[in-house]
Amino acid sequence: MEQYFSKTPQQALDDLKTTSAGLSEQEASSRIEKFGENKLYEGKKKSVIQVFLEQFKDLLVIILIAAALISAFSGNLESTIVIIAVLILNAILGTVQYFKAEKSLESLKAMSSPTAKVLRDGKKMEIPSAQIVPGDIVFLEAGDMVVADGRILENFSLKVNESSLTGESEGVDKTVDVINSEKVALGDQKNMVFSGSLVTYGRATIVVTATGMNTELGKIAALMNQTQQRKTPLQESLDKFSAKLAIIIMIISALVFALSIFRSGMGILDSLMFAVALAVAAIPEALSSIVTIVLAMGTQKMAQQNAIMKDLKAVESLGCVSVICSDKTGTLTQNKMKPQKIYADGVLFDGKEINLANDVQRLLLKSAILASDATHDAEKGTSIGDPTEVALVMLGEHFGVEEEVYREQHPRLGEIAFDSDRKLMSTLHDIEGVPTLITKGAMDVLLDRSKYLMTSKGKVP
Repeated sequence: MEQYFSKTPQQALDDLKTTSAGLSEQEASSRIEKFGENKLYEGKKKSVIQVFLEQFKDLLVIILIAAALISAFSGNLESTIVIIAVLILNAILGTVQYFKAEKSLESLKAMSSPTAKVLRDGKKMEIPSAQIVPGDIVFLEAGDMVVADGRILENFSLKVNESSLTGESEGVDKTVDVINSEKVALGDQKNMVFSGSLVTYGRATIVVTATGMNTELGKIAALMNQTQQRKTPLQESLDKFSAKLAIIIMIISALVFALSIFRSGMGILDSLMFAVALAVAAIPEALSSIVTIVLAMGTQKMAQQNAIMKDLKAVESLGCVSVICSDKTGTLTQNKMKPQKIYADGVLFDGKEINLANDVQRLLLKSAILASDATHDAEKGTSIGDPTEVALVMLGEHFGVEEEVYREQHPRLGEIAFDSDRKLMSTLHDIEGVPTLITKGAMDVLLDRSKYLMTSKGKVP
């Protein structure tokens, strides 16, 4: 596979037989035929019959089927009908739950189908992500989901959350620079972006290097499709119980058969029928249906918590989890932040106690919003941008300062993006007709550059 991280942007364009003006529509169509649509392919879907028959794989169910057959041959049709009815009902319930969850997942996929902004025939357009092909020129900005692997051509302070691939929730600063190395870990390929990651800051232009199952995310999906399904702890326990139960029933039935002949003087046929009737009666026909009903109730409870379960038995697997081991703190958090302490007007106070009547506190809050690129939709409960900046914007909303209104009142005239060397971000705004520079960043750097302290009494050296 090509190592595009070791190539210059122009070399990447040449290798992919494209230009900075993008592909033509005709070339894009031919590449879709060659590479396929840009989507992850799941394993072969199961048919209704397959899912229905899978409900009869458990050892307990097999024993019940054997009991039904024995009852039928012995002339006990009532027991046979009851057992078969219970088994079919359980199978129908499991099958319905599977396809109900499948339908819900398909609906969610359709709703969340992303689009991408590309350059085709020199024109910028928005197309479904499935139509992206290698060689496409794609534009990324804060809030966009990266829909394919790509080499960065132009970078404007791009920061990407790659937790879906690396498990690290903190955004990764990207660059255009060539990486002169043969082997570079995925998380260290700073001039590449990968499908499934999220742009949290800045913007960039990339050339697509891989799509669909050829992406890094696609490789993970392929491995998942190859994994063999293991039995859940409940299935293993029921199989062990069923095996022990079958052995005990066979031993007791054999003893009863022998005693009936030698002690009671019954005939062989009568003794056999008596032993068979005892064996059928000893099998707990209702156990399978009870387990299915309990798991179905668990599935409904999970659905109330917005968790879709395709397989009833998966509920029990989740219930058995007692310890989750993780090597990254960010994996276990919500990636959300809240200001705990605020220093203004010479006072350190709690983040929940801002007084908008105080000019300095109000100025600090509004400056924090203006110097941030994050956005927050209170109605939908969604946020776009760096978690630190989202926290500042939400703090303003909490005290009635709306980001959109204030940003319209004081438009941004220019900016100097944050970088790791400067450790600062500066934005220039029109505040009451006066160009005003607002800077935020590392405290030690800010203090070294500051000459005055703003207080309610004015500037203090």
